[in-house]
Amino acid sequence: MNYFLFAILLICYCVIPAGVLWLCRKVKWIGKIGPILMLYFLGAILANIGVLPAGKELATVQNALSNAMIPLAIPLMLFSFTFRKSETRDQLIAMITGLVAVIVAIVAGYPIFGPHIPNGPQVAGMYTACLTGGTVNMAAVSKMLEVDGQQYALLNTYDMMVSFTYLVFIMAIGIKLARRWLPVKTLDNYDEKAVLEAGEEKNPYKGLFTKRGMGHALKNLGITLVVVALAAGFAIGLSKLLPGTFMMFFILAITTLGILVSFWEPVHKLEYGYDMGMYFIYIFSLVVASMADVRTLDFTGAFWIIGFLFFMEIISLSLQLLSAKFFKVDADTAVIASVTYINSPPFVPMIAASMRNSRVLMPGLSIGIVGYAVGNYLGVLICGLLS
Repeated sequence: MNYFLFAILLICYCVIPAGVLWLCRKVKWIGKIGPILMLYFLGAILANIGVLPAGKELATVQNALSNAMIPLAIPLMLFSFTFRKSETRDQLIAMITGLVAVIVAIVAGYPIFGPHIPNGPQVAGMYTACLTGGTVNMAAVSKMLEVDGQQYALLNTYDMMVSFTYLVFIMAIGIKLARRWLPVKTLDNYDEKAVLEAGEEKNPYKGLFTKRGMGHALKNLGITLVVVALAAGFAIGLSKLLPGTFMMFFILAITTLGILVSFWEPVHKLEYGYDMGMYFIYIFSLVVASMADVRTLDFTGAFWIIGFLFFMEIISLSLQLLSAKFFKVDADTAVIASVTYINSPPFVPMIAASMRNSRVLMPGLSIGIVGYAVGNYLGVLICGLLS
């Protein structure tokens, strides 16, 4: 391995978000787009113009960072979070209607697209697992249904491409449209007037490198590493008894421990935890987008599969929003539920950050855990029903 190249790539991925944050504060139109979307665009451009080096070093850095950032971000963002019992109703409704929306979209789309897709029932089953849980569920169901490994890799690539498009739509205009059509509750960490004042984004990291700030940062990071280590140990132990469940139990354990620790007053009062978590999300956004190299895709015979994916995601989002309108669920909770199912829990902090609303972090993660838990069962069930 070329360790020098490895180090350079690592430094670039960690430093570029700081430059984008600086531009968001200094350039008015970039500030209005926001750092998350800018990093997504930048990562996608880097992935497709040939400037990133080919080889295992790039893949190693990308996989390491994408796998590490979310487990670190979740507890940091939860430590300073205040939970509200009054919002249980909206979370429960969003969870149920979102799950139903995905299943209805898949069943409705299959007669249109399924007959043109090789191994259609298996493909529908894997995408059911993926869109209700995540990639780990899709992989598990592919093993259950004995799907060829090459076909699984191709289907997963298509899902990444379409899901990337969905995320860009949500961050660019989806959140704004939902807030115009559905009720909007008081948003935590979101003051539009302050954010857009003079065309600059407020700098939450200004005091981080002071002696006091570094003390808070080190305490936050130390507690987070303990939480992650305990969660990993718990998940490894259970996954030995129930193979293929590591990610489900890992995210569940991190979320649970993060919640429990947040009630400990000395931790809850620490500063910069949320902002540190946000920076990890910025790195994650850049890394994930830089993995979307469309030049590596084989589009032969992919029209019906990609069409099926777009159909499922558009219909499920539409049904989610219609249900939210009927049950008077607030806009951000409805959108985060859709994102959780379609893109899986690791993307919840990123969208919560794009919303500038930490209130939806916990509902999104909770809904995601349910998706992880039922995704495998639903995937096999849908495959059986459509066979």
